[in-house]
Amino acid sequence: MSTESAQKMEASSSIPTSRRWLARAAWAALVAAVVVIVADEGVTGLTLTVAALVGAAVVVVGGYWFIAKRGLLRWIGLVLALAAMVIIVVFYVRQGVVIVALVALGLLVLGGAAARAALRPSSAQWMPTTPAAPARQPFIVMNPRSGGGKVVRFDLVDKAKALGAEVKLLDGPGYVDVAALVRDAVARGSDLLGVAGGDGTQALVAGIAAEHDIPLLVISAGTRNHFALDLGLDREDPSTCLTALSDGEEVRVDLGMIADRPFVNNASFGAYAEIVQSPEYRDNKKRTMLEMLPDLLSKSGTDLTVRAGRTTLTGEQAVLVSNNPYGAGKLRDMSRRARIDQGELGVITGHLASTTEAVGLIRRTGHQPITAINGGSEVIIDSDSSTIPVGIDGEAVTVDTPVYCTIRPRALRVRLPRVRPGVRELHAKLNWKTLWHLAFGHS
Repeated sequence: MSTESAQKMEASSSIPTSRRWLARAAWAALVAAVVVIVADEGVTGLTLTVAALVGAAVVVVGGYWFIAKRGLLRWIGLVLALAAMVIIVVFYVRQGVVIVALVALGLLVLGGAAARAALRPSSAQWMPTTPAAPARQPFIVMNPRSGGGKVVRFDLVDKAKALGAEVKLLDGPGYVDVAALVRDAVARGSDLLGVAGGDGTQALVAGIAAEHDIPLLVISAGTRNHFALDLGLDREDPSTCLTALSDGEEVRVDLGMIADRPFVNNASFGAYAEIVQSPEYRDNKKRTMLEMLPDLLSKSGTDLTVRAGRTTLTGEQAVLVSNNPYGAGKLRDMSRRARIDQGELGVITGHLASTTEAVGLIRRTGHQPITAINGGSEVIIDSDSSTIPVGIDGEAVTVDTPVYCTIRPRALRVRLPRVRPGVRELHAKLNWKTLWHLAFGHS
């Protein structure tokens, strides 16, 4: 037996039997879905499949016009997208193939579920934790306006004080220097820094905590709480985060940096960063985005260049640099990270300046308007402009170009409650070539 054949046999035997059969079940379900349509409807079945694909393209085009155009064309786009969905449903009903379509759809869903189960990493492990003694002198800043008033609604101030924490409310008139408050607490001997507020405030305090090697307590009292989500904290009841003061454990995570400014989640450049800069954004986010997107998507003079290792991307309208990569190829996971301690930046770029590029969102080949790469330890963002707007964890700032984004591996100690919901597993990315190899004997 040749060495190559022996290696193939060894690789094949290393695949768990359960994953192999899941992959085979996925292919069987997908083939069965096609057979159900063709066997029952023949050529008509293929016509129905093509009609569904055309309908999906029309929905994407209509949606793009709605966000990228103004006036009458915007509303035509919305009507077009809605009409395409209604027409496809009516077409299937009139052809009398609703049952067949539902059976085929069910098989596709089962096949997709089996495929993702087969492709799911077999040894996914979360970040290592270590036991932590109760804090002796914790200091917590709380923003009563954050998250629609969660600090008051969940009585966080009294609950924190009952556990021995010193609490400072950010409710005074005018500007409050949060950094000065926190540094003063450190100077007075605080051995834990906590934040009940948005991710921007979390990042500010996280930088000081990392600087002094003091643990950070994240309290999920913000609006979205993306950092809390990736730490496995309870976002529905922020008061549960306070139990870390007496019954906690620690995890070390990375910290992203732009010059001397830290970020715990991400830094956005281009279209979204310009929207965040708008004074109206805080009061009405959705309306502000709809008002500004047409101009931003049609701009050609603010295209961004991204350099990450040996990869260079040019002509990008929007760039998101994250503290560890987002997602696993699934749209629903693009705001989540499996781990935050891998010492690597994530990069997602987008260019959506035409209807053709919008349709490219549903294609598997050719130019893809959305690109995701691993950025390594440094990502450089450049532009023809001398300064560009940046949204750092949702906070609007303006920085000089080129912008250097770096990462500090495991620089931040985070104190977590020992009992918490935990992190939901990310969805596996569908890779048909890998699925074929899993099903039929290759590593």
